[in-house]
Amino acid sequence: MTTHKIPNDYKPPVDLLAERVILVTGAGDGIGKAVSLAFAAHGATVILLGRTTPKLESVYDDIVAAGGRKPAIYPLDLQGAVPDDHRQLAERVESELGRLDGLLHNASLLGSLTPIEHYDPIEWLRVIQVNLHAPFLLTQACLPLLKRAPSASLVFTSSSVGRRGRAYWGAYSVSKFAVEGLMQILADELEQNSDVRVNSINPGRVRTAMRAAAYPAENPAELLAPQDIVLPYLYLMGPDSRDLHGQALDAQ
Repeated sequence: MTTHKIPNDYKPPVDLLAERVILVTGAGDGIGKAVSLAFAAHGATVILLGRTTPKLESVYDDIVAAGGRKPAIYPLDLQGAVPDDHRQLAERVESELGRLDGLLHNASLLGSLTPIEHYDPIEWLRVIQVNLHAPFLLTQACLPLLKRAPSASLVFTSSSVGRRGRAYWGAYSVSKFAVEGLMQILADELEQNSDVRVNSINPGRVRTAMRAAAYPAENPAELLAPQDIVLPYLYLMGPDSRDLHGQALDAQ
């Protein structure tokens, strides 16, 4: 698979995302939080989706304190969400905000690092539900709104183990391979009949709770912080990437 990087000298204008409404899943901490803050700092109204309301409220407060446009909070546990929950979310966005210009699928579960032979089936289903089924359902529900936007961006979070399989990564790796396929299919379907561009991004080695769980012996001081990798996300969500479609990007 060919991967791409943003221009080395990319500098997003302050008003890059002005008047845009962007939905971010897993917005309560880690990369989701950092990217939500960056989107808001560049003019977007951000819809903060996550399962833990106090974390979302903390991000909300940080955005407001920094002078960003007032965000929206939408608590939702993607593990238990059914198609109606996603449809109701899209309806709320349309009725209360009137538009949707961007959707970042950031929420993910790691699961266990276990040989396939011993992988717990219930945990497998849980990881696939959050990492693959939820992005499919949410994308399907939000596509009518995205297609009405003048230059919408749909971004899926991938992983290096979703581009080359690695022993013991189980459901997480499989889900990310599937996400890459979903991105490519959607990109091909939407290229001729809409202005929605679809891409994926691999964050790389970032100082997050998931990374610490996967690599407990790793020194976190050697990793980039979430706020250090927001530029590629800004690039993908803004008009500067209008010609980028169906591509797999690396944040680092």
